[in-house]
Amino acid sequence: MKKSIFTPKVCYYYKMLPTDLLTSHFRLDEPHKKALKRLSIFTVAELLLHLPQRYEDVSDIQAVGSLIKGQDAIVFGQLGGLNTRKSWKSKVPISEGWVEDGTARMKIMWFNQPYIAKMLTDGMYVKLVGKVAGTEGKLYLTNPEVEKLDSLPIDRHDSIFNNTANLDDTIYPVYRETKGVTSKWFFHTVQKCFAAGILDVMADPIPEAILHRYNLPVLKTALQWIHTPKKADHAQSARKRFAFEEVFYIQTAKAKERAAVTVSSSYLIKTEPEHIDAFTKRFPFPLTKAQEKSIRDILHDLAGKHPMSRLLEGDVGSGKTAVAATTAYAVATSRPPEGLAAKLQYGNLQVAYMAPTEILAKQHFESFIQYFKHLPIQIGLVTGSGCFKFPSKSNPDKPTPISKAQLLKWVKNGEIPILIGTHALIYKSVEFKHLAHVIIDEQHRFGTNQRRALAKKDTRMPHLLSMTATPIPRTLALTVYGDLDISLLDEMPKGRKPIITKVFAPSQMEEVYAHVQTELDAGRQAYVICPRIDEPDPTKENALQLKSVKQEALRLKKLVFKNARIDILHSKMTPKEKDTVMEKFLSHQIDILVATSVVEVGVNVPNATNIIIEGAERFGLAQLHQLRGRVVRGTHQAYCFAVTSKDTSGSTGKTMERLKALTEAKNGFELAEYDLTLRGSGELYGMKQWGLTDLGMEAIKNIKMVEAARTEAQRLIAEDQELKNHPAIANKIATLSKNLHME
Repeated sequence: MKKSIFTPKVCYYYKMLPTDLLTSHFRLDEPHKKALKRLSIFTVAELLLHLPQRYEDVSDIQAVGSLIKGQDAIVFGQLGGLNTRKSWKSKVPISEGWVEDGTARMKIMWFNQPYIAKMLTDGMYVKLVGKVAGTEGKLYLTNPEVEKLDSLPIDRHDSIFNNTANLDDTIYPVYRETKGVTSKWFFHTVQKCFAAGILDVMADPIPEAILHRYNLPVLKTALQWIHTPKKADHAQSARKRFAFEEVFYIQTAKAKERAAVTVSSSYLIKTEPEHIDAFTKRFPFPLTKAQEKSIRDILHDLAGKHPMSRLLEGDVGSGKTAVAATTAYAVATSRPPEGLAAKLQYGNLQVAYMAPTEILAKQHFESFIQYFKHLPIQIGLVTGSGCFKFPSKSNPDKPTPISKAQLLKWVKNGEIPILIGTHALIYKSVEFKHLAHVIIDEQHRFGTNQRRALAKKDTRMPHLLSMTATPIPRTLALTVYGDLDISLLDEMPKGRKPIITKVFAPSQMEEVYAHVQTELDAGRQAYVICPRIDEPDPTKENALQLKSVKQEALRLKKLVFKNARIDILHSKMTPKEKDTVMEKFLSHQIDILVATSVVEVGVNVPNATNIIIEGAERFGLAQLHQLRGRVVRGTHQAYCFAVTSKDTSGSTGKTMERLKALTEAKNGFELAEYDLTLRGSGELYGMKQWGLTDLGMEAIKNIKMVEAARTEAQRLIAEDQELKNHPAIANKIATLSKNLHME
């Protein structure tokens, strides 16, 4: 049994290991245990990796006991004795009290500010900045500026004013707290771990060569510098190391996944350029240069020895479906390798096109019919509500409904080279003869095993083209999609009218409604987006007063658009109910669709030219951009009206700056970069699923750091794909992959 030491301040064993539970070394009461559980801190290592959020520089703090008259003072301390009175002569209202910092107590006085004493409370921790006035023995701080603090930067018994203080120790860490555990507890407990020699037994998971290349401190030094920095440069260097480490783990996970694909074999697909040109020249529009380049890159990948893994990224309306159809044409007109062809009743390779919703799958099916109607290529659609095949034997220009069993039989024997559907394509009942190409729309978490599941018994892995209409900043794209090559559609087709976006306050809505009514009279349709589904609970005082879908639909019908056909759509409806409403909207049985942001992705109604977004400040810029993308599908001029919850005069500068950016950004990519600087990667792209700290979130904004981590991760996996020589890294990324369901 380990021998322990118990002193009033220290309670730990001689031998402390990173994997040891904190309860093995420290007396923790129930509030502490519950608080640490909320922060997911159970072991010594997890405690040490609970890094400071920020630092308090106390080098310019004066001790209350050493202040002199006329001095400009910065004081940290605790308030007491707060009250309000009037001066006996001039009757000037005075708020007064005292501040105590462990060295002395000093009076504080605010003249002509009687409200101050009501805003503050006795026992409150504060930072005060003011001038010392009064006479010898009766000094006071006059009209100081007040900053409320959760706690003082240091404990009084560790005061920088005592004789044992190191004069260089003026930077104190401030940790993330929760009810039951304070920043100071973290500071002192970490120091106890250091005193127990924990740093001597902590192995550094990052190879020394990588740290040396980027001048990053080793783990032992980094932990010392980040928890007890002697100067700001030390803290910054340590933070840089831990930020790099977080991004490096993600990049290693992505590199490992990519390597697993690269070693697999796939179908080699070669198509003559003149055949591709003949196919695309039938499009009702000329290809943009970005589309042409993306098609060339994809065809180059398809002709390679290894499975393609590529992301096609572009704004709504930039022509992703046309690119996907062209790549599908290249595959569906290609023959299997020699030796396999003799075993096939039908000789072409196959394509699976997966859409996120049933209605979008139907829309892609209709689009593909237009692209392929001049060719003898069978196209299938499988959804929960029915199956179709194109062309019909009775009418070569139309699809025909067929049984699911018959459709899947034709898919299995290879007669249908292109199959479109939802996630149901992965079901065991769906089998392909020779699946060579998988196209995924707005479903990016599509791992290696899912591709193999689609291919079933085939030893070859299909090529993968993932598509998204969500513009993503370069740093995030390199991180989130580190296992994919990226093609950008950063041009819009010629003749496409840019959407007109305007910001309105609630008091200006008559102008908006009048415009929408004019559009409805011209035969157009409109969306109205609300942040809520139902009205807020009137019994809750702090409930946000935002418009709801259900109530707004009733109000618009009764008071504004009395003759319009209005319906609703929201996330609490069943998939079948949503599809029914969208079908009615698409066929113009509905004039105005009042909805939540559930319509954000993949809805294509060309006749809808107006969108009103209520409570626009409640949405992120990327989401606002996606929402307004619903009305750029047609050839008519489109309008987006971003409506604030309150009049703009009451909105914060940051809110109006964001909404102004929405009206001025040239494209979604520019807007995404701007949104990243305002809101952070964790909010925008689900990066917190990776378990990143705030430090890691900030790191993802740094392009040089992301590229460096990516380079090192790829080099590491190239040398040690299974990470047998780096078990700590292997364990870390195994946890990441499990959390994200990547496999």
